[in-house]
Amino acid sequence: MYEKIKDTAAWLQAHTSQKPTTAIILGTGLGRLAEEIEVSDSFNYADIPNFPVSTVEGHCGRLLFGHLGTTPVLAMQGRFHYYEGYDMKTVTFPIRVMYELGIKTLYVSNAAGGMNPDFRIGDIMFIRDHINLFPEHPLRGKNFPTGPRFPDMSEAYDRQLLRRAHDIALRHGINAHEGVYVGVSGPTFETPAEYKMYRILGGDAVGMSTVPEVIVAHHCGIRTLGVSIITDIGVEGCIVEVSHEEVQQAANAVQPVLANIMRDLIAEDPA
Repeated sequence: MYEKIKDTAAWLQAHTSQKPTTAIILGTGLGRLAEEIEVSDSFNYADIPNFPVSTVEGHCGRLLFGHLGTTPVLAMQGRFHYYEGYDMKTVTFPIRVMYELGIKTLYVSNAAGGMNPDFRIGDIMFIRDHINLFPEHPLRGKNFPTGPRFPDMSEAYDRQLLRRAHDIALRHGINAHEGVYVGVSGPTFETPAEYKMYRILGGDAVGMSTVPEVIVAHHCGIRTLGVSIITDIGVEGCIVEVSHEEVQQAANAVQPVLANIMRDLIAEDPA
């Protein structure tokens, strides 16, 4: 696997002159930011050696190199999920490639179900911490040389980036929350009893991504900021039937707001 990672990174380096240190994973319905990137090189996942291919509606499946404002960036339009049938090494393969390409900071976005009673559909939650409930751990197996066998997880989400995200949201007049993200395998949405259990465990929002990528990024020493768009509500007494299309619609409605925050975060990052 490590040889494949290095081969993929080498192929990308041979096909682009860009050398970004900032990467963005654009989750469900969050394509607005990609439209603002001045793209210099675009690669379909299917054309990149060893790269998996996204099978989820709403995930374009392209790797973009370019500039967001004046900042060189690498952006993933579409991610890979455990529920698609991939193992965790495959789900997190792009993060390993990012490390080999010299990425230092990663911004991750997702759509999530809100369990905190203060949340409403369309709210933004910056991820302070997570609870990993995936049945397979992304670091299981032979340890990669990018980090220790037993990495510390006391600050998986960079506190400095978190503070700056709140400051920027406040500047834009956006009431952003902060909370704990519960990562689950999917692909079913949660039952009312599951929502209740995750809330009791300490979760504020739940989704089917992000946690594996953040764990591997942290193992590689990449700073990470995670943000969730609350696209449905899992609060007892407020739970209604939800579809993937409705999740996409709710995420799309918040695109301009999240784009404003992410644009400023990336532009003002001193790293």
